[in-house]
Amino acid sequence: MTIRSIIAIFFLLLSSYVIAQTAQTPANEESTKVIASGVVPDEASRAAILGKLRDIYGASAVDDRLEVGGVVPPPNWSEHMAKILNANLKQVRKGQLQVNGTQISLKGNVANEAQRQQVVSDMATALNPTYTIDNGLAVASAAPAQTLLDSTLSNRVVEFQSSSTTLTPAGSAILDEMAVAIKQISNAKVQIIGHTDSSGNRMSNIELSLARANSVRSYLIGKNIPANILSTVGAGPDRPLSSNDTPEGRSKNRRIEFHLVN
Repeated sequence: MTIRSIIAIFFLLLSSYVIAQTAQTPANEESTKVIASGVVPDEASRAAILGKLRDIYGASAVDDRLEVGGVVPPPNWSEHMAKILNANLKQVRKGQLQVNGTQISLKGNVANEAQRQQVVSDMATALNPTYTIDNGLAVASAAPAQTLLDSTLSNRVVEFQSSSTTLTPAGSAILDEMAVAIKQISNAKVQIIGHTDSSGNRMSNIELSLARANSVRSYLIGKNIPANILSTVGAGPDRPLSSNDTPEGRSKNRRIEFHLVN
């Protein structure tokens, strides 16, 4: 995976740049190397950028090549960079994030159309109106079976009763559609992943997310999906799609995902 950030303001305000680049290792491995290089206005900005990258990718993955001094950023620049350097970037593959002053360009591949729109939408929400974003993300080619699962779920949320593993009627209706889709992909194995927002205790959330994933599995088995092709994972709050700072973001993070597995 490659992600690159370039921050550059011309007209003698900031004629330098910051680059954060990550390279995914071959053969489907998940480890990532992040290169952060360029010039930042001060040591605090450097520490903030490196801190965000290390939070996202892990300290051992970040290669610090940043230089400090000789540039003047726009107001609240460090705060805005901290907002756009977030876990959403992990959804981008073979991409490039460029920030030239208040103009942002994001390129690369994401898994589906919902992610393509959401990554940029969340970024825009985090920034003030002086920033503009060019969405150059593209939906990567996916196996037809995964595409069918994604299009059937269509970015909808499988709903449960509050703090419960009991499906709501709306949640059951979505799963009825998912059962039809899974039957169409023969005996391909499907992993059901439960997610929560960050409210409350992390371990409790992980347990709840797994219990909900198991509830979905049981429901699908009841719809004549073979039990041996369905597995479950509880990710809790660890893989947010959006910020947990707003009710809308927390709602997006409370979700069920369906992934094909080998």
